[in-house]
Amino acid sequence: MRGSLHLAGIRWSIREHSEPFEGPSMTTATVLGLGEAGRIYAAGLAAAGFRVLAYDPYTDARAEGIDQRSTLREALAGSDVVISLVGAAAAEAVAADALELAPPSAVYADFNTASPLAKKAMAAAAQVLGIRFADVAVLAPVPRSGIHTPLLASGDGAEAAVELFSRRGVPIEPIGAEAGDAAARKLVRSIFMKGLAALVIETAQVGDIAGVGEWIRKQMAAELGPDGDAMLERLFSGTAAHAPRRRHEVQDALDYAREVGARSSMTEGTLDWLAWIEANGLPVGGQEGTNDAP
Repeated sequence: MRGSLHLAGIRWSIREHSEPFEGPSMTTATVLGLGEAGRIYAAGLAAAGFRVLAYDPYTDARAEGIDQRSTLREALAGSDVVISLVGAAAAEAVAADALELAPPSAVYADFNTASPLAKKAMAAAAQVLGIRFADVAVLAPVPRSGIHTPLLASGDGAEAAVELFSRRGVPIEPIGAEAGDAAARKLVRSIFMKGLAALVIETAQVGDIAGVGEWIRKQMAAELGPDGDAMLERLFSGTAAHAPRRRHEVQDALDYAREVGARSSMTEGTLDWLAWIEANGLPVGGQEGTNDAP
C-alpha cells in the first residue's frame, strides 16, 4: 500500500516527497527498524564504509550519529540494499510498503526471524516488482559481535547480498536461491538455543527451591565450557529481556517442526516457559518473578 508502512498492525505515516535524496557515490544501505539490532547494524555498516540511511517512526537515533530520515521514501531513495529489522510480526507488512518505494536495482534483505512461509511470501511480492530478495538468518545475538555476527542468506538476492556485505567484512554465507531456506535453518537452530535457555532456567528454579541454586549453577556452567558463567548470564538476561519476541520465534519453530513431521515435545515446553516468563518475569537470577512453576 503506497504511502504507508505498518509495524505490528500500527500504521507508519509517510509524507511523500517528489525529489529523491542524492549523495556520494558509494554503496547505500537502508536500515528499517532502529531497535537494538537495527542501531547496531546502522552504526556498524557506516563505520565499515557504507552510506547508511535509516527509518523508524517510533524512535529517534539521530543523537547516536545515525542518518535517520523522516519518511520511508526518503530513506529508500538510491538504496542498494534494504535491511529490514522490524521484527517478525511486522516484517510482511513493512515489506509490502517498502518494496513499492525501493529502487528496482536494490536488494531487499529481510533479517527478521520469520517463518519460511513468510519469507517466501515476501520474496514473491518482491519478484512481482522486479526486486531481488534475500532471506537472511542471523545466527547469534547481534549485541555480542555487531556486524560481524554470522549470517546465512537464501533467495534470488542472496548472492548479491553476499557480494555487498562480505567485501565490508560482514560474514554471510549463501545457501541457495530459495527464499525460506535460511529461515528454516534459523528455526531449527532456535529449537536448540531457546530450548537450552528454557532448560537452564527450569533447572536453576528447581535448584533455588531445593536450596542448591548456587551449586547447580556451577554445575551447569562447567558443562557449558570455559565461558560457562557468561553463557548462563546471557541465557538468563536474554530470555528475560526478549521473551515476547522469542515466544514468537519459538512458535514459528514449533510450527515448522510439526510441518516436517518431527516430534516437538521439548519445543512445546520451551514455548510454555516463554509465555509464562512474558507474563510473570524470570523466576531466577535475581529478576522479578515468582518461584511457581509455569
